[in-house]
Amino acid sequence: MTQDITPQLASPSTAVVITGGASGLGKASARALAAVGRPVAIWDLDDRRAKTAAEEIASEFGVTAVGMGVDVRDLSAIAAAAEGTRALLLGIGGLVHCAGIVDTDSIDGLTQASWDSGIAVHLRAIPFLIKAFLPDLKANPGSAIVATASINATLGNAVNPVYSAGKGGVLSLVRSLADRLAVDGIRINSVSPGQIVTPMMQSAIQARGPDFFEQRILLGRMGEPEEIGRVVRFLLSDEASYITAAEIVVDGGNISSQR
Repeated sequence: MTQDITPQLASPSTAVVITGGASGLGKASARALAAVGRPVAIWDLDDRRAKTAAEEIASEFGVTAVGMGVDVRDLSAIAAAAEGTRALLLGIGGLVHCAGIVDTDSIDGLTQASWDSGIAVHLRAIPFLIKAFLPDLKANPGSAIVATASINATLGNAVNPVYSAGKGGVLSLVRSLADRLAVDGIRINSVSPGQIVTPMMQSAIQARGPDFFEQRILLGRMGEPEEIGRVVRFLLSDEASYITAAEIVVDGGNISSQR
């Protein structure tokens, strides 16, 4: 029997919630999804930026886009924002967790507050986000989730132990949740970006210079946020219907490099 090979990047057409969606990888993911007609909810710590990003995306792509200020470290805020989003967007069938912060003080500057904050953003938020939207995801065929990890989950890095630990936890958590969510027909995968030119990276680029990072990347350059957004869009689409519990590394050949 001949299999249908019709492109399915726009399927399903359900709405997607993106945390950290007002800038960087989150905004790139939202734009990529909106470009194929999927409605998006932009969650960000900064309410004004979230609303501005949503307005820009709605104007550019002609889709429904809503912006909302949400601190994903606050579990009660997640539950409340899920209710608010559900009232504004029908048919939520996708979730992308891009919210993030990065520590740069190594073990010497580590505090209980920095540890708790980093782990809460990168790792703890994920299962509670899924729990908040589980009824929606179950109700919509083809639902899928993407959690942002990092090549720092694999590579050693003295500078940011909280970030690295959180991202390492994302990989294990995704594999565990994939087993549970599969019974409801929901896929979940992680994306591990390499060195991507985002606002979060700017201070490091300014301090080190781009050549510091580029010298070990096989493709010889840092990545662009849109190159992550397209992978996220793929993983949330029916093009990736047989992919779950996977880590997709998008690093230009960094992890494998011996340069």
